[in-house]
Amino acid sequence: MGSKMIITDAVQFSKMLRTLQDECKDSCIYEEDIQILRVNGEKHLHHIYRGDRPVFICEKTAPRIDSEDDKMDETHSDDETNHEVKIELGPQPLTIMKARQLLSWYTMSQNSIVSPAVSPAALLPPAVSPAALLPPAVSPAPLLPLWVRCDMADPARTTWLGAETACTGNKVSGVKLYAVTCAGSTVDKGSFITLDELKQEHKNRHHPSMMVARGTAQYNLFGSTVVENTTIESQSSVTVDFKWSHVESILETPPLSSTATLNIKVSSGDMRSPMYPLYKELEFLQILADGLRTGETEWMEPEETRSAVQLTREYLDELQNTVKTLQDQSTKEAVKVKTETGTSETEIFNSLMERGDLDFIEQLWVRMRNSVTSYQDVGDCLKLVIKALQYGDIKPWIHRDSSSSLSKLILQSYHHQMDHVSLTGLTPVHMLLEMGLDKMRKDYINYLIGQELTTLNHLSYYLSTEEDLQEQVIRLRKLHHLLEIMVTCSTFLGLPYDRLFLLTQLCLQYYKTCPYDEDHEFKLQIKPALISHFYQKEQAVSWGVEVSSGNGPREVKTSWLLSDKPLVEHIIFETDEMTVNGDSEEAAYFTTMLCCSLVNFAA
Repeated sequence: MGSKMIITDAVQFSKMLRTLQDECKDSCIYEEDIQILRVNGEKHLHHIYRGDRPVFICEKTAPRIDSEDDKMDETHSDDETNHEVKIELGPQPLTIMKARQLLSWYTMSQNSIVSPAVSPAALLPPAVSPAALLPPAVSPAPLLPLWVRCDMADPARTTWLGAETACTGNKVSGVKLYAVTCAGSTVDKGSFITLDELKQEHKNRHHPSMMVARGTAQYNLFGSTVVENTTIESQSSVTVDFKWSHVESILETPPLSSTATLNIKVSSGDMRSPMYPLYKELEFLQILADGLRTGETEWMEPEETRSAVQLTREYLDELQNTVKTLQDQSTKEAVKVKTETGTSETEIFNSLMERGDLDFIEQLWVRMRNSVTSYQDVGDCLKLVIKALQYGDIKPWIHRDSSSSLSKLILQSYHHQMDHVSLTGLTPVHMLLEMGLDKMRKDYINYLIGQELTTLNHLSYYLSTEEDLQEQVIRLRKLHHLLEIMVTCSTFLGLPYDRLFLLTQLCLQYYKTCPYDEDHEFKLQIKPALISHFYQKEQAVSWGVEVSSGNGPREVKTSWLLSDKPLVEHIIFETDEMTVNGDSEEAAYFTTMLCCSLVNFAA
């Protein structure tokens, strides 16, 4: 009877997993105190599990706070107590005994010889028909891998136990069982396992005829001494992942024959960045767009000491009094505007980004952006411009592809037939936003096309004026983020043209279908030799070696990992305080070991 109960529990547990898998649910509760999650394995099992499919994670259900507990007694109502009650606990581990039980149920349920050993009728309540458990006409897909958080209370200090099916063709032929053990951080490299010891550990478990040792490592390029005091945004990061075969020693530097992948995440808005002036310009554009959407505008502090109306009037007077051609005037004014705005770009970025062809509307935009502080300012400036156009005082030069409302009025003024424009309500802000969009689109085109990173056809999605203004601003923000990434990779990493070109295409393609996201990591394959000076004298933030044997479903592995942060989030580790020795900084590493066993089912 005992074996029947065990199999009954196994079948019921597998049914719960099957429902979660087939119905694509995110989570469920099992036995009241166990939570089962269906999640991205690589995200939750940091460096421990590498796979492209979801996994099940079992953990202890977080303690619930009863509604009565929310109503604190009047004698215990200080802010600190209230805060502590509302703290959300992180993931909670299960005991090693419970974890082993769950994995045994998982394993038994996948064994076609063991799991049917109990009559379906015996597994069901009386009200349920045995037909409910009859096998379907088509065999179901194998269950997703199962991982259980453990409390590290056993002598081996186990933090995870895992299991996944091994298949031969469409049939489950066995289960691979995993055990993950961890230790706190240390700078004592003498305490690390040697490569020979790791190979011996694998040999003792699996008795292979051949073994392969593969290495992985990650370096943080922003942490390198080569790039101290750079102008790269502090919340940005560029890391590089290495993979290589034939590891010879623990913590060896990845060879130049490695496969290397850059992970690029760039945030906007750092004052030290060459892109900061453009970022401020885009920020003002966003403020105008938000004002149109909400009816309220939080104006930025003006960069100019003179009023917007004064600057506009002076600009119009200059145009009226000039004796030079409009084209020459535009070039002259473009140079003057650059001086006035006080930009702080690096010399390289100056030569690539600054334009000498700002037309009348773009120069007007620069003046107004730096000085307007109210709706009244915007309206008064545009009234001066429209009046000058109506009286023929100015015949400004504009780009042929300008699409703003003001550009249409200028074209009409050439023929002395201007439409009436009522500068009331939000109309002036609408017109100013159009001016800024036109100008900034040309700025980005100037860089991307000038550097031959893309073509106008590939930019059509981002440059379209057929969308509403809010959507146009969103697409411009995406283009700006792309430019931030390009500037980071060209000025900081010095990537060659072919890599910049490929990265541009990746970013353009991504943002055509995805929302704006500064936390997204763009990945780029690269030759290690191109960035060797960044990492070869640095310490890895993570380093691992995997000893494996067997092929396909019979492959088994033993892994050993070093990391500057713990790879498990449900355990609090002690940290070695001695992480610095004089002028030479020694990295303190957490160690994680993964062992694998293969359980074969009888045919």
